[in-house]
Amino acid sequence: MSLSTFDEFDLSPMLLKAIAKKGYTRPTTIQQETIPAAMELRDILGSAPTGTGKTVAFLLPAIQHLLDNPRRQPGPPRILVLTPTRELAMQVAEQAEELAQFTHLSIATITGGVAYQNHGEVFNKNQDLVVATPGRLLQYIKEENFDCRSVEILIFDEADRMLQMGFGQDAEKIAAETRWREQTMLFSATLEGELLTDFAERLLQDPLQIDAEPSRRERKKINQWYYHADNVEHKTKLLARFIENEQVSRGIVFVRRREDVRELSETLRKRNIRSTYLEGEMAQTQRNNAIDKLKNGIVTVLVATDVAARGIDIDDVSHIMNFDLPYSADTYLHRIGRTARAGKKGTAVSFVEAHDYGLLGKIKRYTEELLKPRIIEGLEPRTKAPKDGEVKSVSKKAKARIKAKREEKKKDEQKKKVKVRHKDTKNIGKRRKPSGVILA
Repeated sequence: MSLSTFDEFDLSPMLLKAIAKKGYTRPTTIQQETIPAAMELRDILGSAPTGTGKTVAFLLPAIQHLLDNPRRQPGPPRILVLTPTRELAMQVAEQAEELAQFTHLSIATITGGVAYQNHGEVFNKNQDLVVATPGRLLQYIKEENFDCRSVEILIFDEADRMLQMGFGQDAEKIAAETRWREQTMLFSATLEGELLTDFAERLLQDPLQIDAEPSRRERKKINQWYYHADNVEHKTKLLARFIENEQVSRGIVFVRRREDVRELSETLRKRNIRSTYLEGEMAQTQRNNAIDKLKNGIVTVLVATDVAARGIDIDDVSHIMNFDLPYSADTYLHRIGRTARAGKKGTAVSFVEAHDYGLLGKIKRYTEELLKPRIIEGLEPRTKAPKDGEVKSVSKKAKARIKAKREEKKKDEQKKKVKVRHKDTKNIGKRRKPSGVILA
């Protein structure tokens, strides 16, 4: 199904007015595929990188459901959105408020890092839609301060990260408390991994699976190219000169290793580039401070790893700079999707050393984009980029080495093998049954 405007969805004029005010004109791939099915109350299992309009894809049908089925008297929340982090919860709630601004619906958040008494209004007043983090919400459910019985739609945002952070059991307990719900939607950056598959199987009933990569038309709003770098030192010079030449106003620099985040940010500062950094281990206040600095223009560049930057939604990011290429093409799309949002244009550049060309080839094939090399005057590379064949031959050698090591290890294990009694092995590998039965 290909819809060219939001008017073609069966949406309330109040929602269409809010969409127009936000400047959205054409629905993205994930929105086209999710909204009609979600409005029919089908369970959804969706995969979409950040920046593809996923939040609007689940909020619009949820809000429309509330408008189509108004209740006669105030009561507890009817829509519950679970997110892994407080930051993401705040962003989702902000989007919900903007979309519901011409309605009488009330939206609230329940997250950690907020004093207990500050959530009093959520419990005492009428709420239609609540966005929450699992840990804090479960605490309130146990204390009987939050009533789950009225929840009609349960939505999991960034479920893969929720599981990585150890919130799986909490999320399942909350799902069990909302067992009278009519619909469940689960969204994730990818739908890979046994943990996520098992989690989705237990929570969803006959879901429509949507794997929505951004369309080529959406990606064309992002100018993409790369620079060949001789080494890390040359790469750093290229990055600094690029930021200066392009007059980057609001950019994110992605690095692979956590250890490099602070060091690169300080190097850029020494070159008079206003920069800050984001680390996964940072305290919440420090993280908020770093993001606010970029949002408010105090700095022009934020250096981060993929883990640290996950779930962060900053408007008007002008440039994405891949100081290190990611290992997966999915992650590359996830990164560049942070620019060129809401119909705007953006730029994504990568700095590529000789050993990165295998990854670059993988990204080109996956995205079907012809990423072209560019040169910065005065910082021309001294080495040549390897030809495709050279990159492949290197990877073949590496594969042969790995294979030889595996075979050697296998032989060693066979020599060491001893007889093991049946009673010592009978419980190994058995899948644990989930505690608590979740009713549809």
